[in-house]
Amino acid sequence: MKTILLIGLGRFGKHLAQKLNELNHQVMAVDKNEQRVNEVLPIVTDAQIGDAANKAFLRSLGVDNYDVCYVTIGDDFQSSLVVTSYLKELGAKKVIARASMEVQRQFLLRNGADDVVYPEKQLASWIAIRYTTDHVLDYIALDEEYAIYDLTVPDDWDGKTVGALDIRKRFNLNLLAVRETGRPSLVVNSETQMRKGQTILVLGKWKDIQKCFRI
Repeated sequence: MKTILLIGLGRFGKHLAQKLNELNHQVMAVDKNEQRVNEVLPIVTDAQIGDAANKAFLRSLGVDNYDVCYVTIGDDFQSSLVVTSYLKELGAKKVIARASMEVQRQFLLRNGADDVVYPEKQLASWIAIRYTTDHVLDYIALDEEYAIYDLTVPDDWDGKTVGALDIRKRFNLNLLAVRETGRPSLVVNSETQMRKGQTILVLGKWKDIQKCFRI
């Protein structure tokens, strides 16, 4: 369990608060909009109404006591930038900020953000890949190039072993796990046999996934 300071309770901030609550973290939620604060009160540990771009108010929250500080202000980038800078100045251990474009990301990183997320961009990428390919069920991006993909086993793999397919050598892909009826097996070796109906977790680049699975 971690202590979280969540600043900005728009749609993304509210969803984040919900998930953090499900993960049993202690969340202090902050927004200058009273209605937004009242809406998240049932799902957070505590909440305050206030302008986090006000340094004195931000200092009063004791930001250095939190394990992670999220800045999820979506409708005022200038405030997001100011809050990010103040958080680091006041001793925040880790600051994760929200951006909607690359130029915002660069400014946020320069002003103290430890990492920057793109909710809209990341969701758009997920939807584009998930619903326009035959094999990809889900994926988790690790960086700009690599991701872990959840894929269905192609029909022509049925009955073949991992060694015979040799996707690591042929396509630079790493097979991490094989899953059948929802239960993943992390014990994968050259003798592991592929069957229709299975799904697999594969680590690699999207261009190599496309070649291997003929997407």
